[in-house]
Amino acid sequence: MVIEDISFTEENYLKAIFQLSQNGEKDVFTNDLSELLNTKPASVTDMCRKLAQKNLINYIKYQGVSLTESGKTKALQVVRKHRLWEVFLVEKLDFHWDEVHEVAEQLEHIKSTLLIKQLDKFLGFPQYDPHGDPIPNEAGIMYIERKKLLCEADIGDKGYVVGVQDTNPKFLKHLDRLEIGLKCSIKILDKIDYDGSLEIEVDKKRKTSISQQVAQNIFISCA
Repeated sequence: MVIEDISFTEENYLKAIFQLSQNGEKDVFTNDLSELLNTKPASVTDMCRKLAQKNLINYIKYQGVSLTESGKTKALQVVRKHRLWEVFLVEKLDFHWDEVHEVAEQLEHIKSTLLIKQLDKFLGFPQYDPHGDPIPNEAGIMYIERKKLLCEADIGDKGYVVGVQDTNPKFLKHLDRLEIGLKCSIKILDKIDYDGSLEIEVDKKRKTSISQQVAQNIFISCA
């Protein structure tokens, strides 16, 4: 059994629109798509017209784009495959979390729904990928955990790391050097007014300082 055939490029566009639209909840401007996909604006416009003809997006010139129900379904399928493959690469093939994105970008275009269903079962039906992003289930439903950015926390607040906003390998490697990863407990000890940096306690034993930029890209659980 295979998903109705659309091109790799079309799948990438649908996934990008889904991500930029905050899981399909708002319209996306073509300039933002152009920047994310590193594609010329004219090419983005052409593809949007093509996707609109296939009833995968709603597109009105100068007013942005949004996913139709069928477009959102297909976008969720691609997101699901990508995040399941990331789990597989980390848990079964010993990849690090900073190494999996590009490989999963290739694997997400495999069409077999049976393979993905069996992969999900093999992995124990995970709800989150190695970066803390929710994995849509077979019905396209995602469990969204309550979370906030570390920079939004107050002195004395504590929680567990549940995700990262920036999945750039350089940032993930920096977190590895700080020994901060998913499920680490973090407590805010102090906030520095001068530069917005934080003094934190990690796993109730290590104290360290992190920059405001780092704090803006770490999600912790809400109490």
